[in-house]
Amino acid sequence: MFSISFGSESSRQHRRSRCGVYSSCESGVRESEALRSCSEAQDDHGRKTRTLLCAPSCGPSGSSGSSLLGSKMWLNPEEVLLKNALKLWVTERSNDFFLLQRRRGRGESTGRITGLLVGALDTVLDSNARVSPFRVLLQVPGSQISWVIASGAAIEEVNRHWDWLVHNLLHSLSVFENKEDVASFVKGKVKGLIAEEVRGRQAAQEEDPEKFREALLKFELRFGLPSSEKLVTYYSCCCWKGRVPRQGLLYLSINHMAFYSFLLGKEVRFVIPWAEVTRLERVSAGLMTEAIRVNTRRRQRDFSMFLNLDEAFGVVGQLADIALRRLLDSEGLELDRVLQQPARITKRILEEQALREYVLALFRLPRGERLHEVASCSVWTPHARCHTSGTLYTADNYLCFSSREEGSCVLLVPLTEVLSIEKAESTSSLPNPVIVSVRTKKAFQLIELQDRDELVERLNARLRAVHWKQSVFRGKTHGKRSVSSPTPYYTFYYDTGCSDEEEIEEQVLRNTVNSEALMTAFHQNQPAANGNKSEEQVKERLWDDHFTEFGRGVHMFRTEKIQRLVATGIPESLRGELWMTLSDASSELEAHQGYYTGLVQKSMGHSSLATEEIERDLHRSLPDHPAFQNPTGIAALRRVLTAYAHRNPKIGYCQSMNILASVLLLYAKEEEAFWLLVAVCERMLPDYFNRRVIGAQVDQSVFEELIRERLPELAEHVPDLSSLSSVSLSWFLTLFLSVLPFHSAVRVVDCFFFHGIKAVLQLGLAVLDANAAQLCASTDDGQALMILTSFLEQVESEVVLSCPPSSPPAAVESGGHGGDTDVPAVRHANITDLINESYEKFGDLTVRQIERLRCRHRIRVLQAHEDTTKENALRLVTPDVSIPPENLADVYDLFKTEHFISLYWGDSSSAAAAEAAAWSYGDSGRSYLERQYRLDRPQFKSLYGLLVPWPGDLSQHTDTVANRAFTLLDQDRDSLVTFREFAGWLDTLYCEDLNEKIRLLYRLHIPPALTESEDDPALLKSPLLSTNRPLYVDKPAVAPGVEGDVKEDYQEQLKQMLKDLAKEKEKDVEKPLPLMNQWEFIQFCKTLYSMFHGEPEENDLFQAIATVTSLVLQIGEASHRGHDSAGSEVTEDGGRGDGSSTPEWTVSYAQIVASLLTEQALVNFFEKPVSLSEKIAEAKEKQYHQRAGLLTLQQAAR
Repeated sequence: MFSISFGSESSRQHRRSRCGVYSSCESGVRESEALRSCSEAQDDHGRKTRTLLCAPSCGPSGSSGSSLLGSKMWLNPEEVLLKNALKLWVTERSNDFFLLQRRRGRGESTGRITGLLVGALDTVLDSNARVSPFRVLLQVPGSQISWVIASGAAIEEVNRHWDWLVHNLLHSLSVFENKEDVASFVKGKVKGLIAEEVRGRQAAQEEDPEKFREALLKFELRFGLPSSEKLVTYYSCCCWKGRVPRQGLLYLSINHMAFYSFLLGKEVRFVIPWAEVTRLERVSAGLMTEAIRVNTRRRQRDFSMFLNLDEAFGVVGQLADIALRRLLDSEGLELDRVLQQPARITKRILEEQALREYVLALFRLPRGERLHEVASCSVWTPHARCHTSGTLYTADNYLCFSSREEGSCVLLVPLTEVLSIEKAESTSSLPNPVIVSVRTKKAFQLIELQDRDELVERLNARLRAVHWKQSVFRGKTHGKRSVSSPTPYYTFYYDTGCSDEEEIEEQVLRNTVNSEALMTAFHQNQPAANGNKSEEQVKERLWDDHFTEFGRGVHMFRTEKIQRLVATGIPESLRGELWMTLSDASSELEAHQGYYTGLVQKSMGHSSLATEEIERDLHRSLPDHPAFQNPTGIAALRRVLTAYAHRNPKIGYCQSMNILASVLLLYAKEEEAFWLLVAVCERMLPDYFNRRVIGAQVDQSVFEELIRERLPELAEHVPDLSSLSSVSLSWFLTLFLSVLPFHSAVRVVDCFFFHGIKAVLQLGLAVLDANAAQLCASTDDGQALMILTSFLEQVESEVVLSCPPSSPPAAVESGGHGGDTDVPAVRHANITDLINESYEKFGDLTVRQIERLRCRHRIRVLQAHEDTTKENALRLVTPDVSIPPENLADVYDLFKTEHFISLYWGDSSSAAAAEAAAWSYGDSGRSYLERQYRLDRPQFKSLYGLLVPWPGDLSQHTDTVANRAFTLLDQDRDSLVTFREFAGWLDTLYCEDLNEKIRLLYRLHIPPALTESEDDPALLKSPLLSTNRPLYVDKPAVAPGVEGDVKEDYQEQLKQMLKDLAKEKEKDVEKPLPLMNQWEFIQFCKTLYSMFHGEPEENDLFQAIATVTSLVLQIGEASHRGHDSAGSEVTEDGGRGDGSSTPEWTVSYAQIVASLLTEQALVNFFEKPVSLSEKIAEAKEKQYHQRAGLLTLQQAAR
């Protein structure tokens, strides 16, 4: 619940009764009301946030002129005669299509008597003008008729709407050849704006307004989507087709964006799934003033003329981002729990989530924190001797304050540090004060809090809950410590070849805990001059003075002064403490006493892929630093990385974490370094350290856009900025630690802990700006790379400038750089100057801007990964099939869409369970590529019906055959079919010869595809894992007739069986097929009969199949008479495998093929070429609506 209030108590009560839901007015209603309710500037993010969360109520039509809607700004177009208009109205502004008029006598210095006369005439002649001294007319050149489309009580309001018409409509009207079409277009647009205003007013009054229900009904009827496709919101806008705009409604739902227009007798409708959106942009070109451009892989669409383009663009970006994170990479990206349930997503939820993401990024809070209250207030700032106004954000475990200007004053107070939250006596100078007391015997005073009583009550309830959890956790921790024996930290040391002294030292290490930062023990090995010591002492005094004035600890005031101190460098003696403070890792450490100890004990002795990678990278972490040339440093690094991999198996271990953890261990204690690593991986760099480093690639894409915006000359000379990715990606992954000299890189880490990713982005821009001239003059990518590498290697700190460097740069992974004579000499830059320059030139970059850019660029990055996955899947399948590449790509799209459709609307619980089981089952045996998209039985049956080449009779038997095909293709018994298996099946149907098609049909009518009970295709009745190598669990002896050695170990036998199964799969074509009994042959004939329905030669085919059936029955009877010999043959060939010792009536595959070849009609039917391209085109048209209809029926049945 968001606690935001305006004005007096009575007005707040009135608004609460009317504002149950956020008003979605997109017109000037919001602008005007916001301006009247809030006197702050538009860039005041605190006040603006308050407006976004609870918009003022839109007054009813005909109320006072405090809102644009209340004064009837947009009117249902009404005809007026121009000659009458000229008598009572004065034209103030005009163009070819619009007139802005003032009522005679209004706004004139001597117009008192004139105004009375005109007012008297108004009551008789024109009742509409009674409350509207200003109006806007639509006029068509050459016509005496005009239309009133807007009116208002104030010239400022009318001017604002006049400007909207000029900027959004005027230039578009010139494309119409018929002037009557102009009038129809403008009137339709105005009616759309009125509908949106009404919808917004009703949305402010009730949670489910009638207008929204009507829009939802139209959405379902127009696009034929199931009722489970939740509509989030809709906008009136224009969709451009070339140079012609189509006025209509843009519907935004949880999975799609849809547009509908009916104008001038022409209907336009289309649906774009969010999963197909590859890029979102705001563009301004041609006749469009500013538009939202939506790019898919096939085309682009432009939408413009929104009442509030910013809002519409934000909602579109949010919905696309959420859908892609949920559908394309649900395993790899963090997504809030509310957003994982699409049915709960509303426009208000999106607004709250956008604000929550901003607050989490601004204060770098844990991702699990929920935002509760947002309130405007002022905080007493002792250093400024005044109250600083801003916004208070309250979360589960934090109180957060940010001044109006982002970053000028920030305050973060963990509730674990709070002793009490109390109300103080209100005075005229200190209205509604609240005192927050913390453990350091300090207090913070907040004033001007609206709804103070309710806010304090809720805060105290959460404070009591936090204290109770803290006491319970500490009680459990102390209890465990008192009962259990004091187990020391252990470490693993796998190095061999140590001397006796080293072995003794290692034994000591196994029982030793690092209670100090590594730099404390190894600092004496670093050369340091007296000047450096004195400089450190100066820095320490400056920081001590700062602590005295601004406070010390997590809850100190963070202002521009601390930014300057961080930019000049944190003294080594305070670096660990300030990193813990600025990242708030200290709160996590305080709240989880003993957690790291237990984690190390649990992770001891566990071997996994993560631990193997950690061991491989231990000695690559700052190899030139003496702390990591020693077993003590290596052991501490191993413990921290292994403990984190055990804590967060979803991330486990990712390259570059070793470099980061090494630097943390140098300046922080071991347990502190662990919590700093947690803060970086889980809060400050979200999604960076996952399987595909999505977060780093997103920020790199954001960085490229910032280059185009902030360094346009460089972007012009280097059009393909992705060429810089080979060097800039490491900037983000290692925070410049792998490319800068050590002492300079640590300074970047200082800034990172204070400003987050903003510090890395603006420093990257400063580096490129410093080398812009050379980069523009470079002739190829290699030279540009060398310019940047050489420059970064020469960036020195004050410590290095005054003493010789202790080690070369830490860029162990970038390789040697050599002496390239083509690269010009690089000047020695100073890290302090570079950081200061980054703040001066690019410090205006805000967290809000970064979060918005991340949202958009995450779409591009995820879709780029999707394209790569598709290319790899096609490359894997193409050698095995004869389907043309373009058709195979289309089949992949259909396959993926079928998977998505069930995620959109289906009851996906069973499919999701099967998918989860398959992922865990296949982790060791399947690559990510093979596990990316798979279909369960209902999904396969749907796609089977769309792509099977034979028309069929759409009977129950066709569904039965689809079931058998799924069972046949599901070779690994995980209830899912891969794209590779599906493509092989389709290839047989469309590209193979008659024999292979008959072979496939034959296999569909023998086990395992065919079971005794079609309703219950129990796979265990006909074991799928049948090989020539039997499995012996307790019998180590070699069975007679089995080739090779049989392992005694059960797992080894199972592995060998799987290998044999893979070999048999490759030789399946050459392997003789089992015989078919009479019941199976009857099912085979039923399938053939069902395939011929709708064929032009249907009668000939029926006669042919009757002849073949009779012939095969005679062959079977003959084999039945000689059942003794036939029975032994069945046993050798495998038979049905049902344990029957006496075979019944049987025929072979060869006999059936020979019989079919005797009928030319059947041969022509199976050899007739069928166009896969046409079938795919039909499937694309039918797939959505067919599945939507089936799922709707299923939901109705439930």
